Amino acid sequence: MQYRRMGKSGLRLSELSFGSWITFGRQTDLSSTRSLMRQAFDAGVNFFDNAEGYGAGAAESLMGEVLKDFRRSDVVLSTKIFHGGTGPNDMGLSHKHLIEGTHASLERLRTDYVDLLFCHRPDPNTPIEETVRAMDVLVRQGKTFYWGTSEWSADQISEAVRIARECNAAPPAMEQPQYNLLHRQRMEREYEPVFERHELGATIWSPLASGLLSGKYDKEIPKGSRLDLIDWLRATRTEANLKQVRAVAEVAKELDCSLAQLAIAWCLKNPRVSSVILGASRPEQLTENLAALKLVPRLDARIMAELDRRCPVRAAS
Repeated sequence: MQYRRMGKSGLRLSELSFGSWITFGRQTDLSSTRSLMRQAFDAGVNFFDNAEGYGAGAAESLMGEVLKDFRRSDVVLSTKIFHGGTGPNDMGLSHKHLIEGTHASLERLRTDYVDLLFCHRPDPNTPIEETVRAMDVLVRQGKTFYWGTSEWSADQISEAVRIARECNAAPPAMEQPQYNLLHRQRMEREYEPVFERHELGATIWSPLASGLLSGKYDKEIPKGSRLDLIDWLRATRTEANLKQVRAVAEVAKELDCSLAQLAIAWCLKNPRVSSVILGASRPEQLTENLAALKLVPRLDARIMAELDRRCPVRAAS
């Protein structure tokens, strides 16, 4: 396992990290969660990702129980605030919800702080200045060391940086976007100038396009899989996407690796990527995905160009 700096910060994240979206509490129980986190850690993973909205807090509670087995300083822990409940102030990025939501997350995670704290989505109902000031409060209180955004627009990120500088607040240090062979436009086009200008880190999610790039959805949707559990994800199983997946599978066959390993290794070739967040519900699945590290040096210019040809950057819709 190699470790990459998170943007211009001094923090070092494992190239591959482990997330809890969908899996924790839905596909794994406490015993299997403990086993998977230990497997990841023993392989060199130091970054574990979560969110208050994952399983309505259940994912944080499971991870918090397991984290008792680890020395806190050995792990980099993140959570994301936005989807906190159904009450009028349980959603969004208001000062009230950011502070109260973070405290609730810390209680579930059984820790005094998270290393990374994300604004899970942009909030059109809250001024960015209010959000920046609330995140600065959390940084100054030691509830988090770094704060960032997830799926914000480039303009919103730039506005947050500008406001932070004007009011002497901690600026966002990272963004967490979706990034994979089927979803390249935002990371490679929209964010590139922002990442260059502000030297942000990127902890990317869905490197396998919610499993499409594993090949398991080619013929059907397996029972209990992500696309079976989440309605909106099923809409991503389009014939256009499946055609591209089959094209990438041909390259994987040439390299004698799995489709999933190739998709993950491809993400790591982007120098803007600080860490690729993996999701797994079975140990053999995690073992396969971690092995993508060995493939990265084999992705030479010819292979990368071929993948670009088969999965070009799509124009923004």
